[in-house]
This record gives sequence, structure tokens and C-alpha cells, in this order.
Amino acid sequence: MSVTLLWIVLATLAGGVLSVVIAAGVTLSVLSLLVRHLVSLSAGVLLGTALLNLLPEAFEGGASPQSLFLTLLLGVLFFFLLEKVELYRHTHHHEGDDPHHHHGHGFDAEQAGRGGWSVLVGDSFLNFCDGVLIAAAFVADPKLGVATSVAVIAHEIPQEVGDYIVLLNAGFSRGKALAYNALSGLAAVLGGVLGYYLVTPWESLLPYLLVVASSSFIYVAMADLIPQLQRRLAWRDTLAQLAWLGAGLGMMALLVAGLRHAH
Repeated sequence: MSVTLLWIVLATLAGGVLSVVIAAGVTLSVLSLLVRHLVSLSAGVLLGTALLNLLPEAFEGGASPQSLFLTLLLGVLFFFLLEKVELYRHTHHHEGDDPHHHHGHGFDAEQAGRGGWSVLVGDSFLNFCDGVLIAAAFVADPKLGVATSVAVIAHEIPQEVGDYIVLLNAGFSRGKALAYNALSGLAAVLGGVLGYYLVTPWESLLPYLLVVASSSFIYVAMADLIPQLQRRLAWRDTLAQLAWLGAGLGMMALLVAGLRHAH
């Protein structure tokens, strides 16, 4: 196994493993609080990775700006359509998430019961895509792969923990909910390994794959995460959101600066 492939496997395992470990190790009330903060942090990390790291790297790859911007536009539309057919879901819903949420426990059970399998299929598909994008980033530059992995993990943890909470509310046992999340996370490893063998012979396509990764991150941040943050209007919650959002942006800005210095 090459060093690059080893890093890809470790990176794709990290998100699923961390989410399961966090979910298994803390109480439901702590998980609810954790997800709220991680959603804000994830939005900052995803936007910072896309706009400060992946897109600049893609535009330095020699492809025409017009074709890269077209790829970005088509990527955003593609992920929009995937979400329409519920194959690209980033739900962080759980009871108590919205102070104006009036549904009861029965609503969560009904929603999870009716859509549980579609959520698991959608998460697996999303994890597979994330694995391919991580592989492309590592093939382009190992340091870029690290930054992309951080971004994927940052939104993978609240997503998986949020799904875990919904499954618990729906009556799943703790072990069964954890097992489903772990199996879903393994799809990222499969995507990473296949991505490595598919991308390596076609390195000329790397700028376009990096733009596709950027479109995925931008879509998740703008269409899913930030609208969730708009629901909390109390000034203390708003300040907390801004602080976590700024922390995510600052973390990626520092990482980008470190990568450039390393070059």
C-alpha cells in the first residue's frame, strides 16, 4: 500500500470513527448541545476550505477559469438535485434543536421510521462521495488532502451525531444506532480507495475534482448549515454562533497559511 493510499484510508476512517466514539461516550443532552456548536463550526470550516484552499489550488492547475466556474455552477446544481431526491441529506435535526419546535417525540419517531432507510442510503452515498473527494485532494497534494479531510470530518461529526439522536428518539437501541452510523461511515473508505485508483491515472482532471469538492462544501454550508443558524435569534445564541463560525474560518485560514509556509 502506498503512503498516499494509507493516508486516504486513515482520513476517511476518521470521520466515521470519531462520530461513533463521540456518540457512544457522552449523554444525549450533551450531544444535543455539541451538535448546535458543531453546526456553526462546520459552516466556517467548509467555507474556509472551499474559498481559501480548494478553489485557489484548482485555479493554479492550469485549467481555464471559465471551465472551472462552469464546473462550480454545475456542481452546486448537481448537489441541489441530489438533495431533491434525498440522496444528499445533511440533517442535524433533533428534538429541542429549535426553541419554537412544537413537534413531540411521536413526530421524530414517525419521521425516522418512515425515512430511516433513505437517510442511511443517503448518508452512505454522501460518505462515498466524500471519500472520492478526499482521495482527489491527497493525489493533488498531501497537504491539501489534510485540509479537505478536516473539512469533511468537521461536517461529518455533527451530521452523524444528529442522525444518531434521531434514531435514538425513534426507539432504536444505542448499540443499533451506533452500528448503523459505523456501517454508513465505511462507505467513505470505499470511496477513498476507489477514488485513489480512478483519479491517479487522470491527474489532468484534478482541478475539476477540487472544484466539485468546493461546490459540495459551499452547497452544504449555504443551503443546510447557515439556514439552521438563522433560527436562533437570541443575542447570546447569535454571539455563540458567530464565535464558532469565526473559529472555523480562522482554523482553516491558519491551516492554509501553514501549508503555504511549508511550500
